[in-house]
Amino acid sequence: MALGFVRPARPEDAGEIARIQLATWRVAYRRLLPRHVLANLDEAMLAQRWEAAVRQPPSENHRVLVAVEQAEQSYLVGFAASGPVDAEALAPNEPAEALGPDVVAVTDLLVEPRWGRRGHGSRLLAASVDLWRESGFSTALAWVFEGDQASRKFLTAAGWEPDGAGRALDVDDMLVPQLRLHVAVPTEPTEAS
Repeated sequence: MALGFVRPARPEDAGEIARIQLATWRVAYRRLLPRHVLANLDEAMLAQRWEAAVRQPPSENHRVLVAVEQAEQSYLVGFAASGPVDAEALAPNEPAEALGPDVVAVTDLLVEPRWGRRGHGSRLLAASVDLWRESGFSTALAWVFEGDQASRKFLTAAGWEPDGAGRALDVDDMLVPQLRLHVAVPTEPTEAS
């Protein structure tokens, strides 16, 4: 029987986080983003960025968590990254003060597709919510690709809903629409926590 758990990322996890990110993007976004863009992503560069994010986060409220599947061996199978909102969380033409200091942004929440439907995404989200509550955040938000039905379905099933904001990312001269989802951070731990 396999067991799963979530823990804070360690610097030595950076290579696996980058590998999971690329593997997941190349499967989940293959119809959303240009093929050559996905093919040319540099895993070593991503690993360096993740190592820096883990070693020297911009604040104590910037966190990277990893999901681990443990059977005869342990495997990193997913990760979540979040932190206080910044300009990247804003919608086009939205004033900086529109999102207050009590709002946290999810920048990544990915589970490698071959490890999907085993509760890893839910455990990552529940662990993140616990940390957000401890840090005093009252609202969480995340940008998702409009065409990413799996992420949208996962988050909306957990109570997230669109807040009306939208934008389009320019990916190699292709505009890829996104919408912003939000949820109130529960003030008390939930059963999933």
